[in-house]
Amino acid sequence: MPSYPAEPFRIKVVEPIRSLDRAQRLAAMRTAGYNVFGLRSDDIYVDLLTDSGTGAMSDRQWAAMMLGDESYAGARSFYRLKEAIGSIFGFRHFVPTHQGRAAENILAKVLIQPGQFIPSNTHFDTTEGNILDRGGRPTNLAIPEAAEASNPHPFKGNMDLARLEAFIERVGAKAIPLGMMTVTNNGVGGQPVSLENLRQVSAIYRRHGIPFFLDACRYAENAFFIQQREPGCDKLTVREIARQMFALADGATMSAKKDAIVNMGGFLAMNDDDLFQKACNELILREGFPTYGGLSGRDLDALAVGLYEGLDEAYLAYQVGQTAYLAQRLLDFGVPVIQPPGGHAVYIDAGAFLPHIGRDEYPGQALAVELYLEGGVRSVELGSVAFARKDEHSGEMVYPLMELVRLALPRRTYTQAHLDFVAETMGRIAARKTEIRGYRITYQPRLMRHFTARFEPL
Repeated sequence: MPSYPAEPFRIKVVEPIRSLDRAQRLAAMRTAGYNVFGLRSDDIYVDLLTDSGTGAMSDRQWAAMMLGDESYAGARSFYRLKEAIGSIFGFRHFVPTHQGRAAENILAKVLIQPGQFIPSNTHFDTTEGNILDRGGRPTNLAIPEAAEASNPHPFKGNMDLARLEAFIERVGAKAIPLGMMTVTNNGVGGQPVSLENLRQVSAIYRRHGIPFFLDACRYAENAFFIQQREPGCDKLTVREIARQMFALADGATMSAKKDAIVNMGGFLAMNDDDLFQKACNELILREGFPTYGGLSGRDLDALAVGLYEGLDEAYLAYQVGQTAYLAQRLLDFGVPVIQPPGGHAVYIDAGAFLPHIGRDEYPGQALAVELYLEGGVRSVELGSVAFARKDEHSGEMVYPLMELVRLALPRRTYTQAHLDFVAETMGRIAARKTEIRGYRITYQPRLMRHFTARFEPL
């Protein structure tokens, strides 16, 4: 099995955590309505809910925060971030936002009209939610291999080019205000997109006059996978690959809480002057002045440093190696996971693990609850709770490709012993998995229900 990678850092500050007994965990889960988002962090032993804003910042990032300029307009911190974004991404313009969904909200507001279509390899939850909220119609066009959990295809995040061409032909380019790609493709297991696929998707969009935007929150991981897996890219640095990726796009949204390893931050970048002006106007309404967006000066400075640190190849090798280690340990216990492992998380195929629980009884939610009850480990369902929805136009149910549970690894946070504990907890669950039952929803909002829905066991 993969050996556990040596950490390319030393631990300088620690935070105490505690483990409740099973009776206490059951009481906490009932209070939360059997929704892991409703749990208190104090009641969790290993928290793998997300890698978003939950990693450990470096000494250089903390030092940079002391230089934060809190001027309302024209702060030095903004110009340090502008230099970093220009150097790494190459776009002409950007606006800072408090996180990625704010960037998506602004992009959707200025570009999307009701009834328009937005294709992608796979939209993630906040992207899909912002599109739906504006009356748009998000459409996922991942390659067929993305739905095959054990398929070793190195770039299962790719867009299906033939389906994209056929889709544009069917609905018409005028009904598509922008096209997107998520890198890495979070909705199908954190799977990377190849540079060649990005080139071909870009060519299709440009041939039809459709603006092309990347959802770039894990772009550095994607670039690392390209370096490791794509023929002809092994001699390129991760940063060189990233620059080639963004040169193919007209803009990007980014939640910097992932690959920039900060607790809060994001941005919307673009090349078009008119779009930039509209984005600034929206930013002032919803986030703040264009030189701070929704962030303090110290956040801007931590982000500027974190963007460079997220491209460090020793760090990326560690992050990807840590994920591969956990994936193999789960496989050793007979737990089906998406293969090959992604960079930021291990995805359990809950549908295959709990085949006796139907999609309408939410096998992923059942497993996420059980993982907490068994060991105090918080994960997240990324299946029909998060992504199934009724199409408002056709009336048909739209289901995700798979019923998944994600174990996201906060960056520079947990040790080998923690991951061994997670795997051993899943091993105990695997030994009695036929006893697990499904759930039904007792409350749900119209959009993005997985955050606040409440459940009860069947």
